[in-house]
Amino acid sequence: MEKTCEAFVNELRLFVEAKPATVHLILHSWRQVNRPILLHSDIGDRFAELCAGHPEQELGACPLAAVASLCQEALLETDRAYFALRPNIGEWWFIAVHHETLDLSALAPSDYLAAKERLANGGRHEEWVLELDLNPFTRDLFKVEEAESIGRGIEFLNRRLSSRLFEERGQGHDRLLQFLRLHRYRERQLLLSEAIRDLASLRLALRNMRQALGRLPRETPLSEIMPMLHAAGFEPGWGKDAGTVADTMKLLLAVLEAPSPQLTEAFLSSVPMLFSVLIVSPHGWFGQSGVLGRPDTGGQVVYILDQVRALEREMSARLAVQGLPDIEPQIIVLTRLIPEAEGTTADQRIEPIAGTRNARILRVPFRQESGDLIPNWISRFEIWPYLERFAFDAARDVLAELGGRPDVIIGNYSDGNLVATLLSQRLGVTQCAIAHALEKSKYLLSDLYWRDQDSHYHFSCQFTADLIAMNTADFIITSTYQEIAGTDDSIGQYESYEVFTMPGLYRVVSGVDVHDPKFNIVSPGADDTIYFPYTETSRRLVHLEEEIDELIFGAGTGGDRRGVLRDRDKPLLFSMARLDYIKNITGLVEWYGANEALREQANLVLVSGHVDPAHSGDDEERMEIGRMHAAMDLYQLDGQVRWLGVHLPRPIAGELYRVIADHRGAFVQPARFEAFGLTVIEAMATGLPTFATCFGGPLEIIEHGISGFHIDPNHGDDAATRMAEFFATCRDEPERWEAVSHGALARVEERYTWRLYASRLMTLACVYGFWRYSTDLERAEARRYMEMFYGLQYRPQAAALVRN
Repeated sequence: MEKTCEAFVNELRLFVEAKPATVHLILHSWRQVNRPILLHSDIGDRFAELCAGHPEQELGACPLAAVASLCQEALLETDRAYFALRPNIGEWWFIAVHHETLDLSALAPSDYLAAKERLANGGRHEEWVLELDLNPFTRDLFKVEEAESIGRGIEFLNRRLSSRLFEERGQGHDRLLQFLRLHRYRERQLLLSEAIRDLASLRLALRNMRQALGRLPRETPLSEIMPMLHAAGFEPGWGKDAGTVADTMKLLLAVLEAPSPQLTEAFLSSVPMLFSVLIVSPHGWFGQSGVLGRPDTGGQVVYILDQVRALEREMSARLAVQGLPDIEPQIIVLTRLIPEAEGTTADQRIEPIAGTRNARILRVPFRQESGDLIPNWISRFEIWPYLERFAFDAARDVLAELGGRPDVIIGNYSDGNLVATLLSQRLGVTQCAIAHALEKSKYLLSDLYWRDQDSHYHFSCQFTADLIAMNTADFIITSTYQEIAGTDDSIGQYESYEVFTMPGLYRVVSGVDVHDPKFNIVSPGADDTIYFPYTETSRRLVHLEEEIDELIFGAGTGGDRRGVLRDRDKPLLFSMARLDYIKNITGLVEWYGANEALREQANLVLVSGHVDPAHSGDDEERMEIGRMHAAMDLYQLDGQVRWLGVHLPRPIAGELYRVIADHRGAFVQPARFEAFGLTVIEAMATGLPTFATCFGGPLEIIEHGISGFHIDPNHGDDAATRMAEFFATCRDEPERWEAVSHGALARVEERYTWRLYASRLMTLACVYGFWRYSTDLERAEARRYMEMFYGLQYRPQAAALVRN
């Protein structure tokens, strides 16, 4: 039986009674950190120092060692200490201990959050606080129990609902029958005609048709068997030939007879359900050229465009197998129209997406309350007042462009997910949420001290929008497990929304449950037409050799570049990212400059931001530019570091990775935190050994020592030493470089391709769409609750941004 919080507190009480002096010693050591809020590393590091200084007391074996291990956060008031313990992923205990009397007590989440609020408010207690509690709406919902199953929601849901649905005295069969009857493409009926009136007639028709088809060659085309199908009450959509039609019908009979998770998923994936997809991404400069590197514009644009191309290929392939090759799938990327487009295509209402047949970008402008268009770009932190009107206007345009409702709406980032929520509610469409990155995880204590940063970041709107979208989405896609649930020692991005407070605004005692079966891990990939192995010489872009050589080894300095590499024979250590605090490119330069061994082993090549601060319109980037120049001056790096302030077209970027591999170099991604790590995938897909942050997605992408290496951005000296040792080993043992390169290629092919991504995303949309129709997953009440939260909390906050 698992230990409860109460049982744990009782154990601590016994230890306190037996050794009060030891408890005072430990509590005193934590208070000596001299901060009101201690983090996991503070608690653990201080306790380890105390153990080393008092070996005779065997502190590591006492119950408070468990507190040091499990504690994610500690609050230190004058008379009490409060601890937030995480005994398991997604499970929280809160306890308090009096500094003098050592009285111990277990706390409710609201009591712990009240203590946090007092710290933020300078000791002042708030008499009344709005509490958000989703638990009453989800406590009866089937939930994943084992931490290992988090992120595999569709498997869990199919297992639970398949059996429950068909146990309801035939109601489940009737729902399935009605669901099949709904299938049509515009005015064209699919799957079943009115001739099949009930379940008995469906079973009989399926059996008879399977027998008839069994007498024909499997490759008999649909055109030859369609008259027979139509006479029996079947419409197109079962398959392209006699074999696929028979297979689909066999699956349905098996589901009707004895449903299982695998059969249910296989059948729902084989019937035509997705003809049009709406993808929402309002912020930034969404376009296909000349936009990357602009404010708020980077990896999400690449991700979505690659996603669109992969989805269209998968949708077309499935429709062909289903016997509907004449239906062209439609994909729209909904974004903002920016009249002052600065030479980009952001002022074009419709822009076809290259590499697709029917996918396009649809741009809708932001408008003032008066109806006037907002002409200029707006930071993603400032767009909240305009999203509701944007969603209202976009609904009309999307319906006109598609000729009807989309079959699924996919939101991206906080703003896109909020718009997807509004559109899903308005149109009655299945909603998928993709966060990519949640700002709450990037900025330490940004919820507690939201007032200090709200004038710039407006976290009051953003975190509220996140809560609404997370709780209204039918399913959520993440790139990695730890994006949802973190690790044994760190909190997941979504998990951080379970219990938190924004003093003076509201308190969340049950916000997001990572055990909810709506979470699914679907990792993206790299475009294999651009990012392919350096060894595939027949595909190499040899016409770019001179241009890339000049980029790396050119003599030109000033403007958009700095530094000239003196020694062309050294391997190249390469990094490419935005120049901001989180990406930590400046930190990488400082690590490199301070490590003589690494400077001796390799040159450093950077593609990041602008070299000239006058070319940047972003305050944070200008600050990082100053730090970069200061580091290069301090360590005199102009002969060993090549810094390029350019934004490379993707074909050049892909070939640049391969040229780095030709020089037996490596890629490094030094971010303080990385939600996924698309550049990590790109580098690995070309066969480039990769070093990447241990915080975020790369921890899962890379198998340390096999397909790359993890580095800790908080310990840059160790990271630089690890890179220097790798290059030294490869110099003496070239096969080591080859082994890691092969490991990277194998890892990408196994887990991180757009083909796998698109197939899984379509399956999820089909299955969740069915369960949404059949059961509503008991979420109607929660949706209504969040609508009220939107109206009473979000709308006034967003409106206040305009007034201020």
